[in-house]
Amino acid sequence: MHLLMKAFSILSCFFLLSVPLLGEKVTIQKIDGKATLLVEGEPFEVHGVGGDGDLGKLKASGGNAVRTWGIDENTQAILDDAQIKGIKVALGFWLGHERHGFSYTDWDSNVNQAESLFAAVKKYKDHPALLLWGLGNEMEGFEKSSNPAIYTQIEYLARKVKQIDPDHPIMTVTAEIGKKQIEGLNRFCPSIDIHGINSYGGGPSLPKRYRDGGGVKPYLITEFGPAGTWERPKNKWDMPDEITSTQKAVAYRKSYEAFAADPLCLGSFAFMWGTKQEASATWFGMLLSTGEKTASVDELTQLWTDKAAGNLCPIIESLELEQPNEELDPGSTITVNLKATDPENDPLDVQWILTEDWKEVAEGGDFRVAPPKFPKAILPGTTDEQAKIKLPQGGGTYRIYAFIRDGKGSAATGNISIKIKGERKPIPAEKLDTPVEITGAAKNGPWAASGWMGNTAKLKMDEASTENPRVGKECTKISFQSESGWAGVVWQHPTGDWGDAPGGFDLTGATKLSFWARGAAGGEKVNIGIGNIGNDKRYHDTFSGKKDLTLTSEWQQFEIDLTGKNLTRIKSALYFTTSSDGKPQTFFLDGVTIQ
Repeated sequence: MHLLMKAFSILSCFFLLSVPLLGEKVTIQKIDGKATLLVEGEPFEVHGVGGDGDLGKLKASGGNAVRTWGIDENTQAILDDAQIKGIKVALGFWLGHERHGFSYTDWDSNVNQAESLFAAVKKYKDHPALLLWGLGNEMEGFEKSSNPAIYTQIEYLARKVKQIDPDHPIMTVTAEIGKKQIEGLNRFCPSIDIHGINSYGGGPSLPKRYRDGGGVKPYLITEFGPAGTWERPKNKWDMPDEITSTQKAVAYRKSYEAFAADPLCLGSFAFMWGTKQEASATWFGMLLSTGEKTASVDELTQLWTDKAAGNLCPIIESLELEQPNEELDPGSTITVNLKATDPENDPLDVQWILTEDWKEVAEGGDFRVAPPKFPKAILPGTTDEQAKIKLPQGGGTYRIYAFIRDGKGSAATGNISIKIKGERKPIPAEKLDTPVEITGAAKNGPWAASGWMGNTAKLKMDEASTENPRVGKECTKISFQSESGWAGVVWQHPTGDWGDAPGGFDLTGATKLSFWARGAAGGEKVNIGIGNIGNDKRYHDTFSGKKDLTLTSEWQQFEIDLTGKNLTRIKSALYFTTSSDGKPQTFFLDGVTIQ
């Protein structure tokens, strides 16, 4: 009997692997006066999160759904993992933002975006983990008014997606509702089934404001959590003070209870299941980078399951400076006192960290670079209850963090914003030996092609093109498919930074930037240079140079002289710009090397 059962199990596994997975039909109905998602006819209230944390931990906490923002090479793995864990996926497709250069009145941009979406829908529509489609996130932007063309394009996309996949609802996501988002969807988007809303400090009042604003569609809260950095009052040095993880748990509960009581609300996705640098290292993360949960998870577990979470998180009762929190003297020593307890009386371990603190310049969840840490500032004699910290000599704003762990997977976080008198001194760049290749087959440089500029929707770049390379087996192919305007790319360090963060490298002693270039047809006009970040930024390039080129169809080698130049910080080791000049431009770079 045992052998027969084992054989049956093996055959069953083979059958599951060889038979295509079938999607589950999801609908929306009103049941007892409440808008309700139905998965194969069974009510499904979304108890979800957004982020890339452990889905097994989410399931164990009572969660049943995860939201994604875009479709990429990891999408299949996310869906498969979710299916194994019993989690549904609100599968997002990123729609271009005008603030990133996308144009909702440009024919090719919209056609290319639409075709990418339709291909993704065809690919994933039958996956059993799929709950619904999410078209875009906050693409209406953050100005006082938004482009109506965005809403008409959303309607076109939604209508077509319904034709391809009639079995899953379609949602689009807006940043709150105070800027005609409700009217935009009501007036222009009848094919949108669900209004997704990102709401933080305004969460408890959202249901009333939605109705007062004319909201009639069922809605999902697609991001919620503590008040955002833009919603918190500023302190004396114009920085937002962050509440502790203990206090954040209360904020999650208040918002969740308001959403759950509204008959138009289909559920909610808390933000964020993981950790993220945004204003601080801990502002929105429900999990630490080392995997521990915080009290927000405990609170949601209670709300989702009606049962207390196991191994509750430590509680922060107070975190404060021993001296008045006024502007502090550079190089002085300060004391920070912490009072924290553990519900199960587990011994606590506290990690103290001092970092610089920068004003927010990014918006809408854009990538932020983590500020530098000062590990040597934490002095000997520091304990779990009290930190002795020697302040840096550089002035400016800083944050002192306390990470409290119970050693069993639960944690708490808190921080204090401080100001040191004087101006912040830039951190010197690290010395980097040359030669170093920035792009080309032998690329070994640390700079990334992350700074896209101009009409980026029409710009395509392939750093691994095999189309007639000059050096090695690969080169960089750039195509700007527009009849007007310009575009460009900057190779940056750190990735995505325009001079606000430390980084770059000291290349003192280098003599030249050398590169090969050719055009696809000849006659292409291109500007190629080094040092794109001006001295209006704290962390700027200390040298800037460029060449204005008219390319031929044959490879040519060019150089920019670096001899004797100030190369003590090169943040952007390479950049190019090109304009269409009435026709599309395609050109190639290879062996771009600083020697």
